[in-house]
Amino acid sequence: MRDLNRRCLVLAPLAALAAGALPTAARAQKKYDVGASDTEIKVGQTIAYSGPAAAYGQLGRAEAAYFKALNERGGINGRKVNFISLDDGFSPPKAVEMTRRLVEQDEVALMFGMLGTALNTATRPYLNQKKVPQLFIAAGSETFASADKFPWTMGWQPTLRGEAGFYARSILASHPGAKIGVLYQDDDFGKELLSGLKEGLGSQGAVVVAAESFQATDPTVDSQLVTLKGSGADTLMLFTYAKQAAQAIRKVWDLGWKPDTYLHLGSASVGATLIPAGLDRSVGIKTAGFIKDTSDPQWANDAELKPFFEWMKKYMPDARLEDSLNLAGWAYAQTLEQVLRQCGDDLTRENILRQATNLKNYRNPALLPGTLINTSPADYRVIKTMKLQRFNGKVWDLL
Repeated sequence: MRDLNRRCLVLAPLAALAAGALPTAARAQKKYDVGASDTEIKVGQTIAYSGPAAAYGQLGRAEAAYFKALNERGGINGRKVNFISLDDGFSPPKAVEMTRRLVEQDEVALMFGMLGTALNTATRPYLNQKKVPQLFIAAGSETFASADKFPWTMGWQPTLRGEAGFYARSILASHPGAKIGVLYQDDDFGKELLSGLKEGLGSQGAVVVAAESFQATDPTVDSQLVTLKGSGADTLMLFTYAKQAAQAIRKVWDLGWKPDTYLHLGSASVGATLIPAGLDRSVGIKTAGFIKDTSDPQWANDAELKPFFEWMKKYMPDARLEDSLNLAGWAYAQTLEQVLRQCGDDLTRENILRQATNLKNYRNPALLPGTLINTSPADYRVIKTMKLQRFNGKVWDLL
């Protein structure tokens, strides 16, 4: 009996220790929703590999190459990223159809990096109703920057209203009496830029004397440029995607018109826009910069970009360094990687959104020096810092 009592005295503390460890073990349990497991995380995307915005399909290609490289390094917390990217042709109805397929048939954990204000606006009611994170979309509407109505949808680039206000301040500072002509895409994307510009100008002198719209599927924008020149505008805003921006730059040159030209930051790619337009025709164009220009010699030996250059050589050997969409895709994907790493073993959709809205002083190496990413449940804006830059015929110069 004494031996039994001694054994009980020894076992009692051990049992107490085990009981004390239970809460920690419970906290360490893995949590999954649809699309996540011990071995993989399914990420869905639709993007324009064809159609009027096909140039931006390079974003999806770069993101796919990033995740391939990431998986070869072991993935995220031991899980491989299964990236399913489909061609939506820049068509909102097609994007809705494919989004439903990715959620209901492919069972992705989240949607990532969809291009275009109209397409993201069309798909977000469904994704929010299903409570599927719609993260780091390639669209800048102000409505993607807060949780007011669609808390499961989150942008990445500067907001369109913020970008247009930035241009307004620049114009008022450098040319307060400017007469402004605007070429804008006739959808939510173009209209929000135009509205933000007018709001930023207020009644402080510079005015919009003409605004000409176009449809994304229009073959050219030549007639709109002729009208804008005839308005007497001395400043031109190109609120367009890459294809129409290149057309506009060529037409302005052909008309012998020399307005002070500002280009939407999403189209400020040397490879996708300025080379097709003609580098000599593009000299002097301004845009809002927030990301490094990998074709600029000043970044050739940048320690932060060394992994990018190595990745380009191995995984994107046929891509052009001067196409900023490659770096943008790398940066978008790296931001998502950070979020998924923060999730640890809790890969529920709720926690994925929670981590996306709790990035703290995160430094993405693609961004201009000094830029840190901070998000919160009350502020979904990822990129808030912009600097004015001007094209010199080869690279962008910060002003």
